[in-house]
Amino acid sequence: MNTESVVEFLGNVPLLQRLPSSSLKRIAEVVVFKRYERGDYLVRKNQDVDGVYFLLEGEAQVLKSAGEENSQQFLLKRFDFFGPGIFGDVYSADVVAVSELTCLLLMSDHRALLEKKSVSDSDKERCLVEHILYLEPFDLNVFRGFTPPNAPTYGKVYGGQLVGQALAAASKTVENMKIVHNLHSYFLLVGEINIPIIFEVIRLRDGNNFATRRVDARQKGKTIFILFTSCQRKQQGFIHQESIMPHTPAPEMLLPREEMLERRITDPLLPRDYRNKVATEINASFPIDIRFCEPNYSTEQTKSPPRLKYWFRAKGKLSDDDQALHRCVVAYASDLIFASISLNPHRREGMSVAALSLDHSMWFHRPLRADDWLLFVIVSPIASESRGFATGKMFNRKGELVVSLTQEAVLREAVTIKPSFGAKL
Repeated sequence: MNTESVVEFLGNVPLLQRLPSSSLKRIAEVVVFKRYERGDYLVRKNQDVDGVYFLLEGEAQVLKSAGEENSQQFLLKRFDFFGPGIFGDVYSADVVAVSELTCLLLMSDHRALLEKKSVSDSDKERCLVEHILYLEPFDLNVFRGFTPPNAPTYGKVYGGQLVGQALAAASKTVENMKIVHNLHSYFLLVGEINIPIIFEVIRLRDGNNFATRRVDARQKGKTIFILFTSCQRKQQGFIHQESIMPHTPAPEMLLPREEMLERRITDPLLPRDYRNKVATEINASFPIDIRFCEPNYSTEQTKSPPRLKYWFRAKGKLSDDDQALHRCVVAYASDLIFASISLNPHRREGMSVAALSLDHSMWFHRPLRADDWLLFVIVSPIASESRGFATGKMFNRKGELVVSLTQEAVLREAVTIKPSFGAKL
């Protein structure tokens, strides 16, 4: 089999479709051909990883734990792949050939070839989130925001972008000594990523210690999002805290979200369709560093408890110590994974579900830094009448409660959501 044929084969492997042709050619030059008879083990559970396997011809079965059904999702065929498990550099399961089998093995020494380099890799200190939150002055109380080409989108304007940009617009109309202490917002229409967003700020009140603003976000003359916020001059007062930060591993001991996703892609104990989907959708440009506290095998089609804990911070160092900027960044990050955990107890195989944010509220209790680690603790106490409700708490590394949050989302089943400029409901 010549190099061109190997490159053609590799181009059909879901894990590799995000890579440029030059990377596929380099992989083709270093892979090792491995052949097995029926009944041979490719790898054994807890065996040290020697690399990533790509199935060229034949079939292999992932052997799950005793009592677990080996469904078609764990029968590997041509173009399928597997590698390290999510809990370390060992294989998570036995994999056995169920026919004569030929694989290509990319040895661990060459794993770096699987990495997709982003434009920002050459500038580690550049903060993409600041670029996303930038607003262009349009009039005295009017600003224009954009969705940059390298900003994360999901077929529509990301909800956290609307919250962060609207809060930034409000902050620009308030004197510097008054800082946002709460916000309440409502998602009305889906935002289009290819046209600007106009943010109009209405000055509802300017007092000695407090200022109140409303921000209307519009596209094509229609209001797509509304935010109310109150800002306060710093004052001394009573202090107490009943909330206790849960014990979790330090963020430095946890894998970044991108690396965890990479491990999930190659872990044979996760369903094949799920791994292929993640391989084609993984987004390396998200400007927030996220570290999940409790990695697990849950997917969008398996039940799990309606709770989540993760550390997060902005990638890179923010250019300013201004609290307004740091709170806008935290607001931006807060919508990525929040009320969607209300779906966790209701997921099942073959079920397509989605959560669409309805409203989002935040209370800022103490000064914070968005480029230092914050622990986000999320719980969904109830889902009812097609709506899921979630509460959140954010702690700094000292265990101080810095932000409290709530969010409600509409929960939908078996509906393919096509981005369009129209009502969310």
